[in-house]
Amino acid sequence: MAKQPHLLVESGDLNDVALLPGDPGRVDRIAGHCEDATTVAENREYKIVNASYEGTPVTICSTGIGCPSAAIAVEELSNVGVESVIRVGTTGALQQEIEVGDVVVATGAAKDEGTTGRYERDTVPAVPDYDVLSGLVEASKSREEPVHVGAIASDDAFYAETDEYIESWERAGVLAVEMEAAAIFTLARRKGLRAGALCTVDGNLVAGTQKGETDGEELPEKAKDNVERAIAIALDAAVEL
Repeated sequence: MAKQPHLLVESGDLNDVALLPGDPGRVDRIAGHCEDATTVAENREYKIVNASYEGTPVTICSTGIGCPSAAIAVEELSNVGVESVIRVGTTGALQQEIEVGDVVVATGAAKDEGTTGRYERDTVPAVPDYDVLSGLVEASKSREEPVHVGAIASDDAFYAETDEYIESWERAGVLAVEMEAAAIFTLARRKGLRAGALCTVDGNLVAGTQKGETDGEELPEKAKDNVERAIAIALDAAVEL
């Protein structure tokens, strides 16, 4: 197959399992847990690295911000032979008891975005693959790392999350909100890929805290530290896929 127009990769360039951070800068952070890391391509919001973790070949590919760019990534990863994808991202908590730095494993994502509606009806669920979901939960247990497991929301408009939106999500028992999982789950299902997602909490919308408001940086220090926990869990799960 011809080189993909956005990821700039061809069939055979990548490994079967890909970890998908949103931030291109986090690609190298994940690669730092691995061996034999080699940059394959870098274009726009997409940076791709191949590496090995405990003898298992993995690919790390950033998706940028939001469902449109995440959907492009999954489409093109599928086109070149990737079989499983794990989102390793950040999220805003929607329940009072979830603290900054906690890790959330998603059992499904509300489609509060526009991308997936171009593929299918909103009534079709955006859910992870069972094997990936259970692998993430089991990896967290093996590491004795507590995680919150439940439904999240994917939203397009970071600055339009009103008090009413937040209250409705909280009442529904939705754990957290982020911007990519619904598209990743949907495109993976439609393309025959396995997908899952775990995210580190970088703020609590119910408590009124958002990333970047305390120290002038995007992630609070506790979230920065605990991103490493999520990376380790994701890599352990990738070994078992």
